[in-house]
Amino acid sequence: MGLFDKVFRKNSAISWMYDLEYLKDTSKKSYIKQMALNTVIEFVARTIAQSEFRVMEGNKIVKDDLYYLLNVKPNPNQNAVQFWQKFIYKALIDNEVLIIQSDDDYLYVADDYEHEDELGLLPQRFKDVMINDFKYNRFFKMEDVIYIEYANQKLERFTHELFEDYGEIFGRMINLQLKNNQIRGIVNVESSFMKDKELNKELQEYMDMIFDVFNNSSTAVVPLPKGLEYQEHSSKGSSKSGESAFKEMEELRKSILIDISRIIGVPPSLILGEMADLEKAIQSYYKFCINPLVRKIQAELNGKMLYKDEYLEKEMRIKIVGIDKRDPLELAEAIDKLKSSGNYTGNEIRVMLGDEPGDDPHLEEYVLTKNYESVNDEPTEGGDNE
Repeated sequence: MGLFDKVFRKNSAISWMYDLEYLKDTSKKSYIKQMALNTVIEFVARTIAQSEFRVMEGNKIVKDDLYYLLNVKPNPNQNAVQFWQKFIYKALIDNEVLIIQSDDDYLYVADDYEHEDELGLLPQRFKDVMINDFKYNRFFKMEDVIYIEYANQKLERFTHELFEDYGEIFGRMINLQLKNNQIRGIVNVESSFMKDKELNKELQEYMDMIFDVFNNSSTAVVPLPKGLEYQEHSSKGSSKSGESAFKEMEELRKSILIDISRIIGVPPSLILGEMADLEKAIQSYYKFCINPLVRKIQAELNGKMLYKDEYLEKEMRIKIVGIDKRDPLELAEAIDKLKSSGNYTGNEIRVMLGDEPGDDPHLEEYVLTKNYESVNDEPTEGGDNE
């Protein structure tokens, strides 16, 4: 069961219809739906949750109340990791997510709400906002909330339509396996047993006991009274055919994971735990999945959490630094070339690496340690002057 199976309620009729309409055979869709979605979406949610939400003034980190809310304790019931995991999970599942600020200045991810977006040029509003079991009886204007639209129509179409096809195939595969391994038997009973109702009842209880032993015991030995004859008619499927069937089921699960991974932008090899071309897969993951999400979140946070004069005059920004932050030791050679060519100062390089500028005045100097000079320049080295 995924971390947020009980969290989302929005679009509940759509979200749960595939689970409730097949109560007679829950294996058809609910299992395969939850397994595939939880695996891929929680992978993305964990990535974002490990990021640091920096409040920057120029190139300096400001650790104020806003920084504390975004990185430590958004509200009394959640820490920052739980908060951002829920945020990303709802963004991907519902294709949108809403954060409100309570009257005591805490941040909450809304579990349910109604979005009034047909108001012409007027600001859009949200009503009937639910936080756990608490319902707000007032409107929230768009300018007062954090609202992100994921806008991945492919994922919505896949989860709401194409799951039906995969679910039917998966359900039939399981049913076939159950039939192939089903215990089937015939009990021949003398007609004298059937005349006595009390004896007939005892006979039924006895047969139920026999089949219960056969079904639950690795070694089953039962007494067979006179007048009863038991014949086994179970399917005698070969072990090879059984292995083949389970392999096909595993391939189907893998196929669904791959499809969802590609739609969301996660390289399937990361979900499947494959180590080949791992570095390229990670770079692709950040480029096509994480970075677009980060840009949307940053733009919304900067537009809603900072005042205009803070953004323009104080150069304040909210910047998300994720786990893609590179280790300077891995880039030592490239850093040396940037510094020694005279193109960047030490502090400019520190900022590019996600660090704050240092206070040492030498870090603001341009240093040229290589002989980068024009081919038209006169040589600066030579023999003695004549």
